[in-house]
Amino acid sequence: MLRTKRKATLLEAITPIVFLIVLLSLNVILFEDTLEGSNQIALMTAAALAGIIGLRMGYTWTEMRKQIVKTISTAMPAILILLLIGALSGTWLISGVIPALIYYGLDVLNPTIFLFAAVVISGIVSLATGSSWSTIATIGMALLGIGDAMGIDKAIVAGAIVSGAYFGDKMSPLSDTTNLAPAVAGTDLFTHIRYMMYTTVPSMTITLIIFLIMGFSIHTGDVETHGVAVQEAIKNTFHITPWLFLVPIFLFVVIMKKVQPLPALAVGVLLGAVFAVIFQPQILEGLYNGEGNYFKIAYIVVMKAIYGQTNIITQDPAMNELFTSGGMSGMLDTIWLIISAMIFGGIMESIGMLRKITLSVLKLIKTDGSLIGSTAISCVFFNITASDQYISIVIPGEMYKEAYKDRGLKPEVLSRTLEDSGTVTSVLIPWNTGGATQARILGVPTISYLPYAFFNLISPLMTILFGYLNIKIRRYKDKKMS
Repeated sequence: MLRTKRKATLLEAITPIVFLIVLLSLNVILFEDTLEGSNQIALMTAAALAGIIGLRMGYTWTEMRKQIVKTISTAMPAILILLLIGALSGTWLISGVIPALIYYGLDVLNPTIFLFAAVVISGIVSLATGSSWSTIATIGMALLGIGDAMGIDKAIVAGAIVSGAYFGDKMSPLSDTTNLAPAVAGTDLFTHIRYMMYTTVPSMTITLIIFLIMGFSIHTGDVETHGVAVQEAIKNTFHITPWLFLVPIFLFVVIMKKVQPLPALAVGVLLGAVFAVIFQPQILEGLYNGEGNYFKIAYIVVMKAIYGQTNIITQDPAMNELFTSGGMSGMLDTIWLIISAMIFGGIMESIGMLRKITLSVLKLIKTDGSLIGSTAISCVFFNITASDQYISIVIPGEMYKEAYKDRGLKPEVLSRTLEDSGTVTSVLIPWNTGGATQARILGVPTISYLPYAFFNLISPLMTILFGYLNIKIRRYKDKKMS
């Protein structure tokens, strides 16, 4: 007997979202670390509520499960990358790569311009590699350590790193999202990149000015004395040599050669392991509990650094927290969160709730500015509900494409809006793949660095402003592209 399906009402569509927001708000108030499990349970509970509503609408559990599996499959690359980033953090720690970057960074970076420099360095590396995740997991970790040694709040440093990394990711022709947005909208890659500069350059300029002002006004205490103490602690613990720079340099070269992220990160993990064996025998022996030859010690310690917890004790207690890695196992809470978010997003999408909300928004659109504004808001909405930046680009792109065409707007207007709003805001949502990942890598809660991720906050506002003020909005009736 065939079941009759009906479409969700707007009230039904927003009920699971409101319920989820209430639970997540309670978690923030009542739990110190929401990544440990409370947010995961909130997402799955909200998914269950959406599923019950779906059953009442005539959908079957089999239909919902099929979409859940499909949605989770889209997150698998992110999950695998997360595992390798966990392994990378372990081998780069015991090899002395991260400590070396901090050691030499304290020599060349001045506290006054550090935040400004952190944005610029992260932006350049991300632009060259096309990956915000790889940038934050490598150079970002070093910058966080340098900032911590200078006495700068980790949340502010994390905000600077995230701002720079996502600027580079957004503008790099090697970035997956930078290729995805024009493909969805129906324009070519370099038209998309050139057109994004109109909104991206002002957003980054404002960001740099803010961080420059903060650098001159921030109090860092006796930086020189503390910096020397940190360098001394690092030098007395690790064998510090410029040769260690070969590991990140080689990894960045591999990524720039357009090698896919998974094999590129795997190379970084292996290089870190090899350099640990060559340059840091005292670290490996210190981490090994027991007796044995060097081969046995190196094999066991490197293996544990890849999959498990590693803690290196230095003379500076403040550095001990930084010189800690959870390896692959340290990423499992984040992976659990991503899977929970995909379950919620999968059910919401399978029963048409996300589409219902978006179509309701379309009815309110009267002007080009309101269309661009609605697109930007929809991207943020899908980052919150579907918890994945790719979905936040693809679904709004597909749903608004015809509306842009009907209003005579060229496809690069849509592709720019998708990137300005979808790519950069994923890292601001604690349960999104972007936010959960960067919070775990940096060891700074998403909610803590969010107020300082200025570029990510300004970008969607800038694209909305350009839309309403009719600045650089390309139309088919234009004789030449503005």
